Amino acid sequence: MTALWSGGPAQPAEDRTATGHVCGPHRGRGRLVGRTAEMGRIAAALAAARSGRGGALFVTGEPGVGKTRLATAALAQAAAADMVTVRGRASTVGPPVPYRPLVEALLLLARAGLLPDPEELGGYGSVMTRLLSATPGTADAPGTADTAHPAPSPLAVAETMLRLLAAVAGHRGCLLVLDDLHDADAGTLAVVEYLLDNIGHQPAVLLLVAGHTPRAAAELALCARRREAAETLELSPLTHPDVRLLVAAELGVDPGEVCPELLHRAVTGSAGIPFVVKELVHDHADRPTHHGDRTPSVPSAVADDVRRRTASLGPLGTRFLGTAALFGRRFPLPVLEHAMGVDHTALSEVLRAALTSSLITPDGPGTQWYAFRYPLAAEALLDDLGPGERARHARSAARALAHLHPGLPGAWRAHAARLREHAGEAREAVRLYCEAARWATAETTPEPAPQQAVQHAVQQAPEYALDLLTRAHRLLEPGTAAPELHATVLDMLLDAVARSARLDRLPAPPVVDRRIPAARRAGIHARLSAIATLTGRPAEALRHLDTARSLLPGRPADGHSALVDLAAAHAELGRPAPDRLHTAARLARRAVDAARAGDEPDAACGALLLLGQLARHHDEPAAAAHFERARAIALAHRLPVPRTAADVQLAITAAGHDERPTRLEQARQEARRRGLLPSAHEAGFALALEHVLRGAFDEARDVITEGTAEACGLGLDRHLALFRLADAVRYAHQGRRAEMSGALERLEPLLDAAPGLRAMSYGLARAFCSLLEERHDAAEQELARALAYDTENPATGDFGRHGIVVLLGVLAGRMGRRHCAGPADARAGGTRWNRQFAGLAHAVLLGREGHRERATAAADEALAAAAPYPMARRLCLRLVARTAYEDGWGAPVEWLREAEEYFHAAGHHQVAAAGRALLRGMGASVRQRRTGTEQVPPHLRRSGITVREFEVARLVAERISNRDIAGRLHISPRTVEKHVASVLQKTGHPNRGAFATAARDLVPRVPA
Repeated sequence: MTALWSGGPAQPAEDRTATGHVCGPHRGRGRLVGRTAEMGRIAAALAAARSGRGGALFVTGEPGVGKTRLATAALAQAAAADMVTVRGRASTVGPPVPYRPLVEALLLLARAGLLPDPEELGGYGSVMTRLLSATPGTADAPGTADTAHPAPSPLAVAETMLRLLAAVAGHRGCLLVLDDLHDADAGTLAVVEYLLDNIGHQPAVLLLVAGHTPRAAAELALCARRREAAETLELSPLTHPDVRLLVAAELGVDPGEVCPELLHRAVTGSAGIPFVVKELVHDHADRPTHHGDRTPSVPSAVADDVRRRTASLGPLGTRFLGTAALFGRRFPLPVLEHAMGVDHTALSEVLRAALTSSLITPDGPGTQWYAFRYPLAAEALLDDLGPGERARHARSAARALAHLHPGLPGAWRAHAARLREHAGEAREAVRLYCEAARWATAETTPEPAPQQAVQHAVQQAPEYALDLLTRAHRLLEPGTAAPELHATVLDMLLDAVARSARLDRLPAPPVVDRRIPAARRAGIHARLSAIATLTGRPAEALRHLDTARSLLPGRPADGHSALVDLAAAHAELGRPAPDRLHTAARLARRAVDAARAGDEPDAACGALLLLGQLARHHDEPAAAAHFERARAIALAHRLPVPRTAADVQLAITAAGHDERPTRLEQARQEARRRGLLPSAHEAGFALALEHVLRGAFDEARDVITEGTAEACGLGLDRHLALFRLADAVRYAHQGRRAEMSGALERLEPLLDAAPGLRAMSYGLARAFCSLLEERHDAAEQELARALAYDTENPATGDFGRHGIVVLLGVLAGRMGRRHCAGPADARAGGTRWNRQFAGLAHAVLLGREGHRERATAAADEALAAAAPYPMARRLCLRLVARTAYEDGWGAPVEWLREAEEYFHAAGHHQVAAAGRALLRGMGASVRQRRTGTEQVPPHLRRSGITVREFEVARLVAERISNRDIAGRLHISPRTVEKHVASVLQKTGHPNRGAFATAARDLVPRVPA
């Protein structure tokens, strides 16, 4: 080799790369995310090259989508496979250099000691020499030309590169990456075209990176794909999950540990463009807090990129995009054209150039609306506008908007408000923001409005309204805005926060202008009290209520007092007291009367909904009437939020009677679609319980998991308590005591936020788990505790008072006709779930009274009601079978066989064994079960303890007498004695006391 390209001795094989340390630490060189399919196609091409079959791939996509990052990953993959790797890049910076990316690749090979000797290329060695000699900084000075040796033709250069790749690749294969081909000179593109046609016979892969810019490179890629000379890898923006992964990778943390605010800004601000995501992450790391800034700044690298591409559009393009940015991410082209007052042809050319540069994109069908490719582009352009220029452009756009859309119908008000804000007209902007928020949350859209705006405003109404009201509130400076306007904004903002549970949007602390009239200030404090109750902060709720009441002397019956009474009623539900439900109902009735007098339909609906919830479990028809009345008022006044809440409550009520909870799921989804998370969570809790009762445990888990995550993230302690309870019930109804205990432990710290849930935790969870363990005495005790807790702090939900409590009481002889009269009445406990227990209790009493046929008919009716509840139905059959057999009614043998079959298959071996024992006692044939050994602990199995002996051993460990064990297992005392003796002999204990002491771990732990 000559001195020109002598690079010393060859490097070790693993270091033979002409691209440097492609895998070394580098900003933005973290794990490649979201490109698995593309890397798979590249890997296949590399493998083919190592086998002697070359190929080419074009990597295309919009700016920042990660084309170069993918090429870097390809180089690393090739180097890891011991292939020679080399890259070159076209550029428009500096004096033009013919064949620049090819010459760069040659120089890199020379530095790596991999450039072949000219003689190895035959007659084309001189072409390689001339390419290198003509490079500025080598043979000739910049700007000079070698007249004795004119530049080689593209064809000669192309054949030289083809032979060079073959020589360099050898038997290992080679990857040549040519980046930024959209900036390449014509000669380079001619060489690339030749290589595309001939690379297939060489052990090399061409990876060609080019943007979407309509230049020769793009046309070359299109032609190559048509004639199948190259594959095309079109890179798309990242999906939301991939954005999360990329943020986590850049931060070096687990995806679950990513800051929610950073993730939200990365997802919403980047449109999935990796370059923007990475810059947001680095900007966040450099400046982790913003100390009250309205919006975090645009990363400097992103802003510079937007400026560079905007500048290429010329002065008119810069003005066009700057004016468009005043509208936010989306903008209406006709308004801009009218505001700018420029020639349509000139503006069309600018529009096409902006589209080509990927700064903007069409938004929906037609040519009326466009959007910035990602929101940060609009923010960057807006930041570049000086105050005077911004106000001037905003006023022109506002006038154009008012001219084209007189009266500013529908969503045009929000655009007008934004323009007035940019123009510095704060009061007018606030007024328009409030009007736009009212329109967004209206039940219908009678006014004409742009299609995309309608979809955004109606489908995302609460979030959209919250955005508008947050902007309005930020424009208000205490003591400067008109008091009534300040009160209006604060009222609407607090209502929107409460309905959506977006507590992060709550002003902290909200400043209440003392110039606001006292009555309106009372309403504001009532709203703050309701929000405090929602988040499980009762002391704060009561403080706001005290302030509100002090501002309303004499308790006037108007809309403001209705809000105060309604907030007080909700706060009462969080107060531990025996009379709290009665007090809450009294306050809610007073709120209804005051709302009617003050013409406040929203408050009236809220009070009626609360009255219905309070009445549901003791007078269901009255509750349904309250819900229907609230719904009618909401429909009459076009109030979608209370109407949706009423639909949720009606669906919860209907779920207790319907064959399937389909209506409840639909109501929940509608509440979620409208962004009404409190209503959605109430529906979710009810739906989770319905799934549990119906044996759909996986469906219940999914609802609980989703609701728990949301409630936890939003700080909604009361709703979190509901889902924790539902989780405990889910485990209990599967007989999974350990998991149930864990769920109840997680619930315990939250019970202060929801006092009535303790009774439900005993009645719905603990008692049923004990019944599935055949621990009837424990279940009776737990239900007694549920009744006691309900007396102290009445529950608003059903815990079994009108169902399982009655059945067990009747079976034990503690309850009679007067206890069954209530559950049989549809006004109290008339849900389908309770009817199965209450109906069987009625059948037991009829049987004891000698009415066998009536008892059988009552049992059939109760069991028909039990059809949707597989576990409860079989549990009922097991509970009443002995009484039915003794009194001569029903079909106890068939019932027990059905129950035994179900519980054996479900793994509830204690209940299944009890069923078999009862069948033997009735003289019926019993199917032998040889499974169940898995429930015997390993150390006892090794001692030879059988399943039946283990059942006896557990009861011995509880220090229960032989006689009681016999009664519980439905076997004779003599059989128990034999099993006890066998257990003691096999375990080596001298007596049952010693065994009980050593086997304490066999006793189920029952939380206090």
